[in-house]
Order: sequence, then structure tokens, then C-alpha cells
Amino acid sequence: MKLKTSAIAVLAALPLMTAVASAAPTAAELQDRVYGSVFWEHYAPDNDKTKSLDWKGQNNGNGTGLNIGYRISESWGIRAEYVRQDLESEFSDADIKGNRVGMDLVYHVDSLPLYFVGGVKNYTTGRSASAANIGMGVNMFVTDEVAFFVEANRYQGISKAFGDHGVKLGLTYNFGAAPAAEPAPAPEPAPAPAVGDADQDGVTDDKDQCANTPITDKVDTVGCSIFTENSVSIALNAQFDNDSSVVKEQYHADIEKLATFLKRFPNTDVEIGGHASNVGTPAYNLALSQRRADAVADVLVNNYGIERNRVKAVGYGITKPKAAGSSKAAHAINRRIEATVTASVKEAVQR
Repeated sequence: MKLKTSAIAVLAALPLMTAVASAAPTAAELQDRVYGSVFWEHYAPDNDKTKSLDWKGQNNGNGTGLNIGYRISESWGIRAEYVRQDLESEFSDADIKGNRVGMDLVYHVDSLPLYFVGGVKNYTTGRSASAANIGMGVNMFVTDEVAFFVEANRYQGISKAFGDHGVKLGLTYNFGAAPAAEPAPAPEPAPAPAVGDADQDGVTDDKDQCANTPITDKVDTVGCSIFTENSVSIALNAQFDNDSSVVKEQYHADIEKLATFLKRFPNTDVEIGGHASNVGTPAYNLALSQRRADAVADVLVNNYGIERNRVKAVGYGITKPKAAGSSKAAHAINRRIEATVTASVKEAVQR
């Protein structure tokens, strides 16, 4: 009888809701949208519960609850439910209060506001129990987002045998705007006349501000080669015999390379640093190291044409030894000149 009453409640609302179905959004417009519902439920427990002390004589009562759902497709959706129940007791004046939580799978009938539900529930009202439910409902949309609904369910006990019924009246809000209709595609524009790219750098000739860039160069948006600043350097090291400032022939090739570097980068200067081994007095070694630096500077200027004002010769004596100690090997290493020149060079970035 209770199941009949619940079904009649839903079916009685169907003609009214069908009459306004034309104002409802389409199933496609509701797809992929989240919705929330609040509702009131009249709940009718199984007669066996009403007579049972274990169930504290549960009798008819009401509940308030909410759903959070998601429309998976045009026909299917899922929802989570929470209900706070307040039932009368056949054996006491005190009401029986508790919670019901669960999940439902929802099937929406195409072109109708009718839907069917099936799911599982867990109760803490009176005693803990679980149930499977099946039901049906109808929606009445008043806007594209808002709908009233009525729904009836049968709750069949799983671990404990019972068959309860409930009828819900509620309000649903669908979040997110319905997808807008896609505009008709614009007609294809007439093809533009072809523009050439003579230097094949990827920038058409009408936009290319640097014609004939090398095909190996990476270019910017106007077709000009992209450059990067890199540091280049050269070092010169030459050693001398004991108590000598004569530049050995074997080092002339290295001095020539230094001269070539200085000519390639005319904005650079060079300092020739002369050094001596720690034999003799500091004053003598300072003068000896200066003569060594001057000798290399003279080769740069006289043999390879480097301007005198670009070459600085400085003697450091024994103040900057390269090798520690007083062995013959250490003395040989320290009888030397050193020079390093660094320049900045702009180089094209390669593709």
C-alpha cells in the first residue's frame, strides 16, 4: 500500500510537469553540469519496524536533506545524498532522530521530465542498517537552472529485512551555464596572393628588412640575423733562461698569434707581465722581470706592428711565483712572462 501511495504521488505530478517540459533545458544542455538539491521527505517505515523494540517502534516521520549530483551524459547521472531524519516512536513520546547517507545512479528519460533512481543507503536512525533503494521522480523547471521535483523511493533492507518508503519534495539548482550554440562557420576568405621568401629565412619578402641573410643564420621576426655576444681570449706564456731576458725563438709563433688576435680586435690592449725566480736580490729580480716584459713587448711592436700604446710591460719580480720552492724545476717555471687578452665577439646564432 505504501509503495502504491508513493508511486501515485509521483504520477499525479507528471501531467503538470509534462505541461511545462517545453520550458526545460535540453538533456544536452544539462550534460556535464553539477547540481545541488534541498528537499523535504515524508518517510514511512516498514510495519515490522513499527512493532519492533529493536527498531524502537519506528513510525512515520519526516526528514530534510540535500543532494549533490553530476550529469555524466544526456541520460545518466550520479548523486550523493544526506538526510536528517526525525521519526515518531510507537513506544515513546520521544522522536527517533538519525542520519541517512548514500549514493544513487540516476537515469533520465529522453524528452520527458521523468527520471529513475537506484542506489544504496546507510542509516543511523534508531539503529545502524543499510538498504538498497529504487525510485522515480519528475522535475519541473522554472528557469534553465532551477527546478522543483517530487520523488518516491522504496528502501529495501540489505543486512536487516525491511521495506520502507519515502516521498520527497524539493528544489534543484544546476550550476554552470548551458553550452552556447556554435555560430555558423564564416565563409572561407579568398586566398591571398602568394608572397615570396627569396633568402629562405622563413620571413616573407614583404616583411623582410634584411635581404639575403645567410641560410644558416637564425633570424628575428623581421628577417634579420640574431646575434649573441661571446667572450674570446688568448693567453701567452714564455719562459727564459737563468738571468736572461732574451726571447727564445720557439715562442715567436705564439707571440705572432697574440699579435693576430690584437689586430682582429683593435679595441683591446695587452699587459705583458714579467716574472723572475727567487735567486738574487729582490731589486735585481724586479729589474730582470721588467727587461723580460719589455723584450716581449718589443717583439709585438717591432716584428708584428702592434701600436706601442696598446702594449704595457710590467715587471713583478718574485712577487707572483707560479711554482713554490727553490728547486731547479721551480726556478725554471718562475722565469717567465704571462699575458692574457679577452675580447667580446658578436656571432650569428645558427638555426
